[in-house]
Amino acid sequence: MAYTFSNSFVLAFTTLSFLLVSTSVSTTTTTTRSMSNNIEGLSYNFYSNTCPNAEIIIKNVVSQKLKEALVTAAGALRIFFHDCFVEGCDASVLIASSSTNKAERDADINLSLPGDGYDVFFRAKRALELQCPGVVSCADVMAIVTRDLVNLMGGPRWEVLKGRRDGLISKASRVEGNLPQVNQTMSQLISLFKYKGLSTLDMVALSGAHTLGFSHCKEFISRIYGYNTTCDIDPTMNKGFALQLRATCPIKSMDPNVVAFNDVTSPFTFDNAYYLNLQKGFGLLATDQQLFLHPETRSYVNDMVEDQQIFFSYFVAAMIKLSQIGVKTGSDGEIRHDCGTFNA
Repeated sequence: MAYTFSNSFVLAFTTLSFLLVSTSVSTTTTTTRSMSNNIEGLSYNFYSNTCPNAEIIIKNVVSQKLKEALVTAAGALRIFFHDCFVEGCDASVLIASSSTNKAERDADINLSLPGDGYDVFFRAKRALELQCPGVVSCADVMAIVTRDLVNLMGGPRWEVLKGRRDGLISKASRVEGNLPQVNQTMSQLISLFKYKGLSTLDMVALSGAHTLGFSHCKEFISRIYGYNTTCDIDPTMNKGFALQLRATCPIKSMDPNVVAFNDVTSPFTFDNAYYLNLQKGFGLLATDQQLFLHPETRSYVNDMVEDQQIFFSYFVAAMIKLSQIGVKTGSDGEIRHDCGTFNA
């Protein structure tokens, strides 16, 4: 799916000079291994004999894809998250619908998942199939690709446990209620993450992925026009920021393809600027801004503003936990030859 950055969006972003800060891409290469109990069947060296160059092959694909489209990182992160929250981390979100089955990726909430994100997963799998056919699961490809993208965008690096199997079920009907939505309250989100085995701290850390990527106008339009009977603009949003977003998303002629960066200060660098933005009222989505306003999450936001390495360490721990949700191992599931279809 292609994404259009309209001229009005580019102009609006450029004129936000009072918000911009100078950034440089980090070269963080810290390697972190999980200190938690690992799921039986997963290991760091799972492919050491069957496909020893798997991670090198994947990184080469990821590096090339990033040269073509920097937005790939944000897209892949979002797709990985959506996969793990529905059926577990089993690559079920990659399955294409058929005449007899409407798959996960065609659920309404998943229709905006970006094509560049899907493309990098499929490319990596195809490259692996040329060297090690039928060995590396699509689920492991997703976990490794996502890690590499975060690291190449300036974020931390961590060791990925491997050995996941690909799921045998992908149904759009199973998506509803399993993914966060922009109109949910913070209490609802905390409960959802807890149900998935993730803490409130994990939720705040994973939200930091919004330091990359963008959102469509429809996802924040209610904050900048007719917010309620007394305020036209959400009072928790910086007014200057809201007015610039109005220029990007004119209500009378809103282009459904127009987007705004989630992190207006450094949208192509994985850093902690997202949290600093929340302190200033520059959170794009209502659920972003509520992280700074809610008593159960505010202190975590402040901690991550204080020290980027704290954010990185929390993010890594949360990603490791996320990547172990509902995984299939051993004889459960399969190793797909094509990530978009179940094996015949």
